Amino acid sequence: MYYSLFEIFSIGVGPSSSHTVGPMRAAKRYLENLKSNKCFDAVNNINITLYGSLALTGEGHGTVKAIVYGLMGLEAEEIDPEKPYVESVERDSILHLGQEKAIPFKLSQNIIYKKDIFLPEHSNGMKFSALDCNGDILLEETYFSVGGGTIARQDEISRRIGREPYNVPHKFDTCQELLDICKKQNLSISEVVLQNELSLHTEKEVREYIKKIFKVMQNSIERGIKSKGILPGGLGIKRRAPEIYETLQDRFIKNSMDSLMIVDWIDLWGFAVAEENAAGGQIVTAPTMGSAGVLPAVLRYYERFIGHKSPFDMEEGILRFLTTASAICSLYRTNASISGAEVGCQGEVGVACSMAAAGLVAAMGGDNKQIENAAEIAMEHNLGLTCDPVGGLVQVPCIERNAMGAIKAVNAARLGMQAQGEHIVSLDSVIKTMYSTGVDMHSSYKETSLGGLAINVSNC
Repeated sequence: MYYSLFEIFSIGVGPSSSHTVGPMRAAKRYLENLKSNKCFDAVNNINITLYGSLALTGEGHGTVKAIVYGLMGLEAEEIDPEKPYVESVERDSILHLGQEKAIPFKLSQNIIYKKDIFLPEHSNGMKFSALDCNGDILLEETYFSVGGGTIARQDEISRRIGREPYNVPHKFDTCQELLDICKKQNLSISEVVLQNELSLHTEKEVREYIKKIFKVMQNSIERGIKSKGILPGGLGIKRRAPEIYETLQDRFIKNSMDSLMIVDWIDLWGFAVAEENAAGGQIVTAPTMGSAGVLPAVLRYYERFIGHKSPFDMEEGILRFLTTASAICSLYRTNASISGAEVGCQGEVGVACSMAAAGLVAAMGGDNKQIENAAEIAMEHNLGLTCDPVGGLVQVPCIERNAMGAIKAVNAARLGMQAQGEHIVSLDSVIKTMYSTGVDMHSSYKETSLGGLAINVSNC
């Protein structure tokens, strides 16, 4: 199934696309359904039940605040980070439903955690129940956050997403099908994505959206570099990006650079975005919030260090990078998962690494087989990557992992371009392997904070 660039790259607030952006969208959609079902005026109370991974790590991942945002009818781009939305609800025990109707709401009572119940459809389940003044249920709906901020209601989950397939000119489910289309039509992967997007949006809309997400990515780097202090959540993690930046600047001034200094810059940019995400800043899902630092770091590496060697101008190179990365993500979403709660961090940082490697090869003028090879190399060496956040927060090991993912992506791109597209392992086979590995992975390593670093690292 083809996934649009517009849904793969979406703008939201951190720290987690599946635990923050998804629940916010589910809550807002439920709010809209209350209105469309003519239940809104009768609502006297709302209960939200979180299941599985959402219950286990939702507090540290910002799920509660996200649900409050959604029930207030807010969109991610219009949230003012300076306003105490959740604090006001906690203080007054009042929720302004859709910013129109005040109802009693206590975070400790109306949000219910079922940590030991994993709904069979997906690990990230949530149920919304609206009650009238007599305590009778007006509308009850169960949603799942399936990764990257995408949600599906219980009756939609068998289709993996809550929509019918797009009617686009180039339909593909596998990388081999995509490569066959490219060969038959004499197109690059980027051109296939652009033609599909132009059947859904105007050319102006597509190009403006690409510029918009690129700008948000770059802004998140700049904010991360400048923002100092301790990240929220209780672990006492100090932001490292500002100090790394100051050290690099000092080394530049003193002319004490070395041949691997580029690696330090990539690390910096990965840290900057991941720390912004951990602080709840505005980020682009790429493909998730937890892995949002990988693509911006590799894009800036392209822009600052090697873009001048590309056969394309900078704007065209960025367009090819992001459209190609989008196609690679579409393959993972169709045949595997980008949800850490479903397949571990190989589905988040692993997929981001694969996307970034492919995008970088495309921006540097590599052919379709080299793009596939780079994407395959990147995921092959992320197979089995667990999701075991300490304290249920998107901080340890997530922040460093974004920087490492960016470095791996650059290396995979370089290897892919040197190989001239000749390789034994196909991207399709590694995607299949990633999913089966995720299915076999113990639940304690899938965003539950019940295993791995989450229990072996002291967080006091």
